[in-house]
Amino acid sequence: MIPRIVTSNEVYILPLKDNGAPDVPGEYIYLAPRSNDPITIRFTIEGTSSICRQGSLWVNIPERGSEFRRDQFRQYKLNPDFNRTIEISIPVYEAGAFAFYTTYAELPELSSTLSSNASTSTESKKTPLYYIDVAPRLSLEGRPLPLPALSIFSVISKFMGKYPSDWEKHLRGISGRGYNMIHFTPLQVRGASNSPYSLYDQLGWDPECFPQGEKDVQQMVDSLEHNHSLLSLTDIVLNHTANNSKWLLEHPEAGYNLTTAPWLESAYVLDTQLLVFGSKLEELGYPKELQSTDDLVKVMDGIKKHVISEIRLWEYYALDVERDVDAAIESWAVNQLSFPKGSDSGELEKLKEAKVEEQAMYLVQNGLLGNDRLGERFRRRADPKVSAGLIVTLFGKYRGEADEATIRSKLTQILDVVNVPFYEEYDKEIGEILQQLFNRIKYVRLDDHGPKLGPIDQSNPLIETYFTRLNKAEAPDQFKPEDLVLVNNGWVWAGNALVDNAGPKSRVYLRREVIVWGDCVKLRYGNGPEDSPWLWEHMTKYARMLAKYFAGFRIDNCHSTPLHVAEHILDEARRVRPNLYVVAELFTGSEEMDYVFVKRLGLSSLIREAMQAWSTAELSRLVHRHGGRPIGSFEVDDISKAPLGSAPTSPGLNGYSTREVIRRIKPVPVQALFMDCTHDNEVPAQKRDARDTLPNAALVCMCSSATGSVMGYDEIYPKLVDLVNETRLYTSESSSAKEIKIGGGKGGIGGVKKLLNQIHTLMGKDGYDETHIHHEDQYITVHRVHPESRKGYFLIAHTAYPGYGNGNGAFSAVHLGGTKARHLGSWMLEVDAGDEAKRDVENDKKYLRGLPSRVVDVPGIRIEIKSDETVITVRDKFPPGSIALFETWIPAAEHSSGLDTYVTSGAKEAMAELDLVDLNFLLYRCDAEERDGSGGKDGTYDIPGYGKIVYAGLQGWWSLLKDIIKDNNLAHPLCQNLRDGQWALDYTVGRLERAGQQSEFAGLAKPAAWLKERFDAVRSIPNFLLPRYFALIVRTAYKAAWDRGLELMNEKVQSGQWFLQNLGMVSVQMTGLVKSASLWPKKLVPSLAAGLPHFAVEWARCWGRDVFISLRGLYLGTGRFDEAAEHIFAFASVLKHGMIPNLLSSGNLPRYNSRDSIWFFLQCIQDYTRYAPDGLGLLTRKVKRRFLPYDDTWFSSDDPRAYSQESLIQDVIQEALQRHASGLKFREANAGPSIDSQMRDEGFNIEVNVDWSNGIIFGGNQFNCGTWMDKMGESERAGSKGIPGTPRDGAAVEITGLLYSTLEWLAKLNAEGKYPYKGVKKSDGSEITFSAWADLLKSHFERCYYVPVNQSEDAQYDVNTPIVNRRGMYKDLYRSGKEYEDYQLRPNFAIAMTVAPDLFNPEHAIGALVLADKVLRGPTGMATLDPSDLNYRPFYINSEDSTDFATSKGRNYHQGPEWLWPTGFFLRALLKFDLMRRNDPQGRVEAFQQVTRRLGGCKDMIKDSPWAGLTELTQKNGEHCGDSSPTQAWSAGCLIDLYMDAADYGME
Repeated sequence: MIPRIVTSNEVYILPLKDNGAPDVPGEYIYLAPRSNDPITIRFTIEGTSSICRQGSLWVNIPERGSEFRRDQFRQYKLNPDFNRTIEISIPVYEAGAFAFYTTYAELPELSSTLSSNASTSTESKKTPLYYIDVAPRLSLEGRPLPLPALSIFSVISKFMGKYPSDWEKHLRGISGRGYNMIHFTPLQVRGASNSPYSLYDQLGWDPECFPQGEKDVQQMVDSLEHNHSLLSLTDIVLNHTANNSKWLLEHPEAGYNLTTAPWLESAYVLDTQLLVFGSKLEELGYPKELQSTDDLVKVMDGIKKHVISEIRLWEYYALDVERDVDAAIESWAVNQLSFPKGSDSGELEKLKEAKVEEQAMYLVQNGLLGNDRLGERFRRRADPKVSAGLIVTLFGKYRGEADEATIRSKLTQILDVVNVPFYEEYDKEIGEILQQLFNRIKYVRLDDHGPKLGPIDQSNPLIETYFTRLNKAEAPDQFKPEDLVLVNNGWVWAGNALVDNAGPKSRVYLRREVIVWGDCVKLRYGNGPEDSPWLWEHMTKYARMLAKYFAGFRIDNCHSTPLHVAEHILDEARRVRPNLYVVAELFTGSEEMDYVFVKRLGLSSLIREAMQAWSTAELSRLVHRHGGRPIGSFEVDDISKAPLGSAPTSPGLNGYSTREVIRRIKPVPVQALFMDCTHDNEVPAQKRDARDTLPNAALVCMCSSATGSVMGYDEIYPKLVDLVNETRLYTSESSSAKEIKIGGGKGGIGGVKKLLNQIHTLMGKDGYDETHIHHEDQYITVHRVHPESRKGYFLIAHTAYPGYGNGNGAFSAVHLGGTKARHLGSWMLEVDAGDEAKRDVENDKKYLRGLPSRVVDVPGIRIEIKSDETVITVRDKFPPGSIALFETWIPAAEHSSGLDTYVTSGAKEAMAELDLVDLNFLLYRCDAEERDGSGGKDGTYDIPGYGKIVYAGLQGWWSLLKDIIKDNNLAHPLCQNLRDGQWALDYTVGRLERAGQQSEFAGLAKPAAWLKERFDAVRSIPNFLLPRYFALIVRTAYKAAWDRGLELMNEKVQSGQWFLQNLGMVSVQMTGLVKSASLWPKKLVPSLAAGLPHFAVEWARCWGRDVFISLRGLYLGTGRFDEAAEHIFAFASVLKHGMIPNLLSSGNLPRYNSRDSIWFFLQCIQDYTRYAPDGLGLLTRKVKRRFLPYDDTWFSSDDPRAYSQESLIQDVIQEALQRHASGLKFREANAGPSIDSQMRDEGFNIEVNVDWSNGIIFGGNQFNCGTWMDKMGESERAGSKGIPGTPRDGAAVEITGLLYSTLEWLAKLNAEGKYPYKGVKKSDGSEITFSAWADLLKSHFERCYYVPVNQSEDAQYDVNTPIVNRRGMYKDLYRSGKEYEDYQLRPNFAIAMTVAPDLFNPEHAIGALVLADKVLRGPTGMATLDPSDLNYRPFYINSEDSTDFATSKGRNYHQGPEWLWPTGFFLRALLKFDLMRRNDPQGRVEAFQQVTRRLGGCKDMIKDSPWAGLTELTQKNGEHCGDSSPTQAWSAGCLIDLYMDAADYGME
């Protein structure tokens, strides 16, 4: 058999939020594939997310072999599934900027009535477009070249000399210095200015360089790659063309002329008049050469007089009043009138008496035309029909003899008022125009830092003109003069990158805010090819031609390029070269706007420059920004390191199979091309000290990004090369050398640059992406390392800013902990930057030369290698301009299989034999549980500066680490504690080793050994790396333990969505061995905690009510049937008075004070028989009885009578029902302060009876609280001690529902011969069958509990009308001690609805649920009382000891705070009754989605909670409650119940 070839498939998980947005911080998705294989993007969407309602995901990622089309999206239907996460995997074969969106029908508001078209509504909503940028995969010499490995060298082709002879020398020198990509400024034919960026013909190659055109270009590119190992990059210039481009005469519509952009007319008139004035300065008596500001002020006065006044600029702002009055009167005369839509005569009548300002406002709002943009003079005008309508309103209809003069006068007055704001606008803009002119003329003529242009004449006019005026004589006859006036391009300080500066919405050309490039005409693309067909076609050819030859584009002035144009151009270019590297010059002014361009265009890098740094500190900041992640950063990819056989595989073709490497999409900054210097900015000899050339270059090369330099930088040219006016040719020491030797030498830094570039490329290729940067006065050190091998390079750079002198700058010794270092070399740069040297170099008429310089070795470095660290010291001679370079490694990280691989392997096997109780110990155990198990010796780990972790087990660490890893928060106190010592490692292993020696936890020996081996492997690594490795090991162990937990649960949880799995794991969290709280007096078994940490140990752990509200979800819903049975037996064993205890106390001191616990218990037995394998077998299993059956005698657990008798479970059930049917009356055993210090004496008396007129069970009194709302008043100050907050005596609605559920179940079992008892005896001795009892209840339920919507129906129900507060609801109680309490809206009715839906009228039920949804439901929990109730107090503070009767000592526990477990029952009821009324698939989906929408808060909570659970309760609107138990069994269990129901119902 042919062995299978296994390839790794990189899978990037992309979760979508409920609104369809990517769940990635910043929504910037940047993927850099690690190989040339396709990658997969796996969209994950919760199965009933809002976007799944008639939803589709649309993606424009093309299939293999298909061409990318930005507007062609493939549809993936989102088939809803309540129990699953939808996964859509899409392979990506090429680089580019891809997009996706979703469409869906919006979920309607929940309503008690279904509109006829609600569930079939197909009105589709569409989300915004979201982008996925996939980086290009470059290769050189057949090997991948990742973007951070790029070392780019920029040249201006016109200075390269003769092609190919001079070029070859330079190219050899560039390649010889270790650069791997060359950037050419545009190689096209240049315009009249000779600027490389002012192109005469985009499709023609510079004939001086390439006489044979494309043939020469092809030859050069081939030579670059094959002879010099250089990829090539060139500029693409999209925004402008040279002002003498011949094609402009044929296609002036390609620019903004006065025909295509009439709004520029006023700017053109102003520009022309300024030129005219400038040419007549002498003639008009103004200074022609400005010597001072006074001279300039005189010229400015002349501009006001001879320019502004003469051109009557105000006419472009105002209405022509006379014209508009004439037009209005003409319209009035012929009865052509217009009134605003919807206006009535009353409104118009008011205008008669209105002030003139109001009449003017009426015209502006209803009749102002031409206000959309600037244009011709008097473009703004009043609509004559609207004005005529106003005349009719004020003066009546045309009558011939009417006083036209009066009307004319009135209308003139109104229009004058209309003009007032327009004149104000004009005045303001004139002010801005004059200010801009003043500032610009001052800069170019007077300022010291300006060019000081000298006399104002034809070659240097008063202003730089904003317009190119083409020669009419050279143009075809069909063009008018206004066609041949074209606006020039330029840039605007702090301009909005998305606004077209020459478009109708902008006035920057009029306001003179543009810094203009007079040699460049701005190109007009319009909104699409139809607006300028020739230009789009021409520039598309240009882009495709460039992409044919060059590996990358640099987009010049990307911020000025219309986004839709750049998208089209890059799409076309990528069709020619899919892996096109695109770097942009982008200055949008904000990072947010940068992201817009980067996302939509798929930009690979943005140009950033080290020479922009004005100090060593600022340079350090830039290096930090582009350096990479901090050293010791956390690993975030979830790479499947399982044995290949069990890895997820895709069906292989021809013996291939793939193993998935799962990667999380990380938030990343925009990638940079970090240049030491660009051709736009000054060199070190100008801005700093020429010696800084070396340290600045070295610091850039150490960064984890693409890096670059420019010809003249390594050579130490004395100043920035003027790319427009310079005519001399490049020279470089590197170009004349046969081979460049690494190290010192004369004529620049080429020898050292070679080594720096080699190291930069090696680090980029191998993924050295962790960096530590340290700034100390004049020094910056950079240590860049590989995250797994821990090999690295270390640089010390002594920067050279003016004033740094020649000393060594007093640098502190460097201590590299646990690290060995080898010195690669130390060098300093010496430059002769004296005036004479500069003059000599600058006076060379033919060649551009560098300042005399040499790089020399510096012997001043001392390395001291100690056992646990390396100390590096700089000696006396290490002046500014010096660097030292080292290779580093960490011996302790050198592991045969790789340390990362070793510490993340084998965990699954180590966990393979654990059971769920072992996992409770391994993962959880709060402080109280840990102390209980260790005799008080151990607790949870206490982190200095943070506090205790919540669990002793792995979840305690993971709750912190998941966010530390996500945020890469190395400053967290846990990380500091790990750097300070290895106590956390000792603690984690120690508790497991001690447990593994106990027989009940023997299974933990294997995980303890695994952890010990992994921790031992990292104990000797430097302490700064310990947080990373601790996190890696803990995460591996945690995930393996978590996976083992799910493996031991049922298939529904295993394959369910993450939320269900998290809920399922709460069953592991809550179930453990606790010595002080077993279920039995003398047998240690796992018990279910009510919540942690408040209900963790001793008597407080195990509550009858809590256990049986939680058990269905936590045990039956996860497949833990043995634990479920054990808890049923334990509580069945202590049945007494027909009740189970609320407090179990291991059966030693059970307390019988809860009337509802028995009914939740019986419901759980019913559920067990339904879900468990052979569930009905439970009924005939025996249980030993703690007390004697049908006997109320109390005795202690060591009494011989205890556990002396046995009963079958079915007999226990029957006893409970019979005792209730006969009536209960007893006083609690040991009544008094010893069992309850708060209760009054009457509260210990328990009485429960059936009213056989309706079958309802009644019980309790006003001094006890026998249901779950069991808060007893405790405050002596407030006078509430012994007075329950919520007595809920009478018939609680949930007990009635649970009773009915039990009766129906037993009646059915008896009928089927599966339960021996047919019914019970009533208190009078007569018998009643379960079926008859159920029917009796059902026939009275609605009458007793429902409060109708309409008062007129009250007579049909048992309603006391004056007491009713809410209608359309179910009472919480029936016949309670305080009648108004019956009518309080609380969430308990939903429990009855869930277990006994047949009791309810479906229409009433859905109405009550919708009401509760609006009134009671909070973000996570249900308000325990109607906010409109006078007793509503939604903030629970148990410690409050005030005089407030309602809230003191937390008496309002159930009077408004929002409890989470009722949410489960509410949503179950909602789903049940909503589905009842749905009769089509879409409607069923909607029902599920209504429920899903209401789970969002709980999902967020379980995700964010350090306790990894759901809290007991919150304050109003989901606010945190400090006294709540942070993870509660029933809060999670009742939501698993919901998923169980959903699985039973199905979505079809």
